[in-house]
Amino acid sequence: MQSLQEYSPLALAFLGDGVYDLMVRQQLLQEANQQAAKLHDKKIRLVCAEAQAKAADLLLSLLTEEELAVYKRGRNAHNTVPRHTTAKDYHKATGLEALFGYLHLKGEQQRLSELFALIYTEIK
Repeated sequence: MQSLQEYSPLALAFLGDGVYDLMVRQQLLQEANQQAAKLHDKKIRLVCAEAQAKAADLLLSLLTEEELAVYKRGRNAHNTVPRHTTAKDYHKATGLEALFGYLHLKGEQQRLSELFALIYTEIK
């Protein structure tokens, strides 16, 4: 396995997108056993770039130096911005995803859960 610093920020964001998505899905399911279509609609609103950018803003002051460095690497990575969001929100969302991917690879599930709990009620 590579050193965590060797992974590109966009590769970390690729993984982090899945980690974050799974955490949102699990939380929604635990809150209410609903039809899959309803759960999906709720998930879409919470996993979009705008919601993830808001989540990133909530966490910035709580991150360690190491976590902040990973977030900034992801935020500053050059990537094509989709038409349905702003560049600012998309870059913040990519930074958040990179952070979640990094923490997952590092095996810091407790920290992931802690950060997710801090932001979930605010973005919901």
